[in-house]
Amino acid sequence: MVARECAIPRALPFDVIEGFALDAAEWRPSSEEDLYRYCYHVAGAVGVMMALVMGVSPDADDVLDRACDLGLAFQLGNIARDIGEDDEGGRCYLPQAWLAEAGIDPDRLMAPEHRPALVEIARRLADRAARYEASARVGAAALPFRSAWAVLAAAGIYGAIARGVVRAGPDAWDDRVSTSTMAKLGWVARASFESLGRTSTKPVSRDGLWTRAR
Repeated sequence: MVARECAIPRALPFDVIEGFALDAAEWRPSSEEDLYRYCYHVAGAVGVMMALVMGVSPDADDVLDRACDLGLAFQLGNIARDIGEDDEGGRCYLPQAWLAEAGIDPDRLMAPEHRPALVEIARRLADRAARYEASARVGAAALPFRSAWAVLAAAGIYGAIARGVVRAGPDAWDDRVSTSTMAKLGWVARASFESLGRTSTKPVSRDGLWTRAR
């Protein structure tokens, strides 16, 4: 019923299911393009559906692209945070091309000698996440106040996780990086002010960003 009321395209839920299928198949990305496509299936498509539920028109491609960007930003931050956890579970979402470039043996991902190189990969993920987050913030201008508030708060909280991984350096995967309750409240408060001024948000180009399949 929700899908019908919000005009959610039939393909979107199946795009999300494809993400579950990739995980079930223990799939690993070979390239950066593969990484973004995975992030789309497990998070970007969800962002698009949420935007539609929030009232965005199915024809508003730019806004929906930016909703997808928010999902990509979230997932890139999660991947950076969970490198060690994923490795323990036999999973790796880092592009094989990046690992080869850094001289990291995928079978010994968390070896102490690889930590400095992993920090640089995490920094790369965080930089990408920041670009997608900046794009997504522009899309919030098209949302009602309460929806924009929620989106901008989430963007700040998840963005802080990615930045926290980089700050922690080689120790980032010894304990799970998280955002404290006080920091979360701070982002919620900041997002309320940002939401009030969202219509004056400066435009951010999507040039060079991965674009969802339509």
